[in-house]
Amino acid sequence: MLKETDLEIYQIIEKEKQRQSEGIELIPSENYISQAVMEAMGSVLNNKYSEGYPRKRYYGGQQYIDEMEELAIKRAKDLFGAEHVNVQPYSGSPANIEALMALLEPGDKIMGMNLSHGGHLTHGHPVSFSGRLFKVVQYGLNKDTCMIDYDEVRKMALEEKPKLIISGATAYPRTIDFQKFADIAKEINAYSLSDVSHVVGLIIGEVHPSPFPFTDVVTTTTHKTLRGPRGGMIMCKNEYAEKIDKSVFPGAQGGPHDHINAAKAVALKEASTPEFKEYASQIVKNAKVIADELMSFGFNLVSNGTDNHLILVDLRNKQVTGKEAEVALDKVGLTVNKNAVPYDDRPPFDPSGIRLGSPAATTRGMQEGEMKKIARWINEAIENRSKENKLNEIREDVRQLCLSFPVPGIR
Repeated sequence: MLKETDLEIYQIIEKEKQRQSEGIELIPSENYISQAVMEAMGSVLNNKYSEGYPRKRYYGGQQYIDEMEELAIKRAKDLFGAEHVNVQPYSGSPANIEALMALLEPGDKIMGMNLSHGGHLTHGHPVSFSGRLFKVVQYGLNKDTCMIDYDEVRKMALEEKPKLIISGATAYPRTIDFQKFADIAKEINAYSLSDVSHVVGLIIGEVHPSPFPFTDVVTTTTHKTLRGPRGGMIMCKNEYAEKIDKSVFPGAQGGPHDHINAAKAVALKEASTPEFKEYASQIVKNAKVIADELMSFGFNLVSNGTDNHLILVDLRNKQVTGKEAEVALDKVGLTVNKNAVPYDDRPPFDPSGIRLGSPAATTRGMQEGEMKKIARWINEAIENRSKENKLNEIREDVRQLCLSFPVPGIR
C-alpha cells in the first residue's frame, strides 16, 4: 500500500484530493475521470510492453493487449465515424507531432491559429517543434469581433499556399467551422488537420460540429471534455492510415501505454451513452450562464460570450492582471488560469486575461443555479482581492457548495 511504502507521496496525494474536493476546477482543459477509468489506469496492464500494433507485435504475451487495443479502436471508430484510428499517442502534443511528420517534410509550410489569439503551441509557435521544423504562417482573429474571419483565412491560404492547414484551438470560445477549413485546404490542394482536443466531448454530444468525414486527419487528447485519461488519439481517412501509424510507431514512440489505452477504451464506452450527451449539452448551458452573469458584472468577454465550454475574460477594464485574478480566485477555491487575450499588450506570464470553463463543474452535477453562484464569487473575489476576511468568507461558501457535489472517482 502506498501509505506504508511512501508516506510523503501518499500525503501529497491526500492533500490534492482535498483541494479538488473542496474547490471547483474551472480550467476548461481539466476534468474528473470516473472510478472505472481510474481503475483501468492503475491496472496490471501497466506491466506490459507492446511495441507494434495489434497482431503485429515485437514481444510475446500480447493476446489480451491486442484484444484491448482493438476494442479501443473499434469504439473510437463507432463514436466518431472515423475510417482509421490510432489510440497509441501519449498525449495531444505527441499526436500533433506525429500527424505533421506523417504528412510533411521538414521545411514544408503549415498554417495554424496564432497562440496569442487562442491557438496551441503545436500549431506553429516558434518555440514549439512545429515552428522550428516547418515554415509557418498564422491566422488570427478579427480585431473587432475577436472571431475567426473565414474569408481572411481563405485569402491567406490562397496567397501563402501552405501544404497543411490546422483548425482547432485551445482558447477560442466560439464554434469552429471545420468544414470551411477543409474546403479551403482542398481548394489549394493542402491537407486539412483538425485538433479537436478541447471540443471532442462536445462533438460526441452533438453540441459542436464534427470534423468528420471531410477532414483528412483529426487529432485529440482523451481528457478534457472526453473525461478520459491523459492521452491522445489520431483519426484519419484510410488513405493516410499507413503514414500515420508509421509516424506514431516507430517514428516518434516506443511501446504504447497499455494501461492508458485501456482507460481510453473505458472513457469511449462511457461517452457512447445518452447520459454523456446530456452532460455535453449541460456543459454548454453552464458556460453560457457563467458568461452572461460575468458580463452583467461588467466583465469584458472575448467575442462577447461563448458557444462552447470555454470563456476568455479580458480584465483590462477591471484594472487587474490575469495573474492577480488567478491568485485571488485560488484563495477562494476557484481554479482558473491566467491567459493572454487577442491583441494583448502584457507578457505571457502576467497577461491581461483569465480562461475558465464548465466541464469539471458539470461533471460534478452542477447546473445553472450553481453557475450563477460561481460567477458571483468570481466577481466578488476579484473586487475584494486584497481583503483576506472577504476572501475567507467566499472560500467557505465555495467549500459548502462543494460538499453537496462530490468529485467522481474520489472516495
